[in-house]
Amino acid sequence: MHVFVTGGTGHAGSHIIPELVAAGHEVTALARSDESATAVSALGAKVRRGDLGDLDGLKAAAAQSDGVIHVGYRAELLPSGGIAALGDSELSTVLAFGEALAGTGKPLVVAGSIGAPTNVGRAAPIVAPFRLGRPATENDSALPSRPLDAGTLRARNVVETAVVGLAERGVRSSVVRIPPIAHSATDRVGFTLQLIGLAKAKGFVGYPGDGQNRWTAVHIRDLASLFRLALEKGPAGKTWHAVEDDGIRFREIAEAIAARLGLPAVSIPADELMVPGYFGFLSAVVTVDLPASNAMTREALGWEPAQPGLLEDLDNGHYFPAG
Repeated sequence: MHVFVTGGTGHAGSHIIPELVAAGHEVTALARSDESATAVSALGAKVRRGDLGDLDGLKAAAAQSDGVIHVGYRAELLPSGGIAALGDSELSTVLAFGEALAGTGKPLVVAGSIGAPTNVGRAAPIVAPFRLGRPATENDSALPSRPLDAGTLRARNVVETAVVGLAERGVRSSVVRIPPIAHSATDRVGFTLQLIGLAKAKGFVGYPGDGQNRWTAVHIRDLASLFRLALEKGPAGKTWHAVEDDGIRFREIAEAIAARLGLPAVSIPADELMVPGYFGFLSAVVTVDLPASNAMTREALGWEPAQPGLLEDLDNGHYFPAG
């Protein structure tokens, strides 16, 4: 299969491309700079120069492919337009892909998110209550990235609904929802690193209240394998959950980081959580409890996470280089 990939040099994309190549697929990846072009070539993909703002170019690339994996996003829109601009851009992008693939039965797999702490418009009617009282399933609408964040949630749901709806136009479309923590030895900007950085700066590892709220996670290689499975055999109009388990207690994550750094793990009372408290700009998200199930994903696609879980990966040491 000839697959067109966006976001090929990002954390997810840089593992998705080798996963596809190893499975025998031919990959063409979007690159908007010489540096990106060199990087995608090194991963084994052909290069298509362009950017996500060129919708005609995206449609042409999709039409020339046997399927599309879309994990890129226009980060440059965030400073001036925020989530609204990014959501509008994402909607335009997935609809452009849908137009190019309509009636072909070809796959379109788009990155979404499961209650991500910092939403980038990758997945998008509003869900109430935000806390479901059970692990979220693949049949639930997109969950909020933070409490009462209705604007972001609306954008995520609009995009996700648009992708799933393309099934009615003859596109084998689906969404892979990515959890807040995607970890690996190549993680450079993720939530885990933010927690580690905070701990080093403060001299202890904080967790909110009793720390019993749950966060989902996935190893980036397991995520890449799920994108491949969704591309190869995922039915149309579905959402998939790239989570290793229902969720990990925040306190467990904090204590694992504390053990590696030789620092104490400390409860942060609710009245000390807000900016400029310990968590700073993360204050609005650290208390969220968003467990999610992967049962439907495993059953339908045969996905079996094989890489280390988050706590085990923290013990591998690559998040804590010597020196």
